[in-house]
Amino acid sequence: YIGGFMMYMLVFMFGAMVMRGVIEEKTSRIVEVIVSSVKPVQLMLGKIIGVALVGLTQFALWVVLTLALVLIVKANVLPEGTMEQLQQLPQSFAEADQAMAAGSETTTMTAEEFTMFQKIFAGALNMPWGLIIFSFVFYFLTGYLLYASLFAAIGSAVDNETETQQFMLPVTIPIILALVVAMGTMQIPESSLSFWFSIIPLTSPIVMIARIPFDVPPWEIALSMGLMILTIVGTIWMAAKIYRTGILMYGKKTSYKEIWKWLTYKG
Repeated sequence: YIGGFMMYMLVFMFGAMVMRGVIEEKTSRIVEVIVSSVKPVQLMLGKIIGVALVGLTQFALWVVLTLALVLIVKANVLPEGTMEQLQQLPQSFAEADQAMAAGSETTTMTAEEFTMFQKIFAGALNMPWGLIIFSFVFYFLTGYLLYASLFAAIGSAVDNETETQQFMLPVTIPIILALVVAMGTMQIPESSLSFWFSIIPLTSPIVMIARIPFDVPPWEIALSMGLMILTIVGTIWMAAKIYRTGILMYGKKTSYKEIWKWLTYKG
């Protein structure tokens, strides 16, 4: 869930950064000079990819600092042999449960000696961290590209940030719903709601991250990732058609009807 919440914050924060950058370039008329040298689609993708690299750099720093902190704690705080004991905790819990069922009071006392910190630490050690980190990077990149292209299209369609409110609601609702569903996913990861929200591209970056620690079948992860890639291609194509027209439109309040005309414009 922490990974899903970070995904929500990063995608929304960097996507909004792209939108504000597009609005700033449009209102200052700098974009008129830039598009004389590059195509509008190249300008849009350059801005999206540039902000994505900033986000990846921050994420890489977080990973390095977290690993360094774990190594420091392991070397200076935990006594020798503690890591081996923590790795054996799940087996000890299972033996304790069996003994409790058989009526053994001695093993019950042994299980009660473990602290909550040890249980949390033991659960963290047994998570598939390689899959979690890979999935986080993949869903961050794809989720960011998906929403950043939408934010770039919104920024090109308006003249100031106040006018973005009418277009922001359809984009933010899926992100908020995904965060709410991710909270329930921690309790019932196999529910139908969690499954579909982890497959639908608009919500899968957040919900799938919350499901992965619960042994999600590989075909579900592959299906979710495949749909994300296909959706990104379609979204970038759609956003590029809006961007190339909207970036040079001034002084007119844009409506959904006007945006639909830009999408169907073939000139």
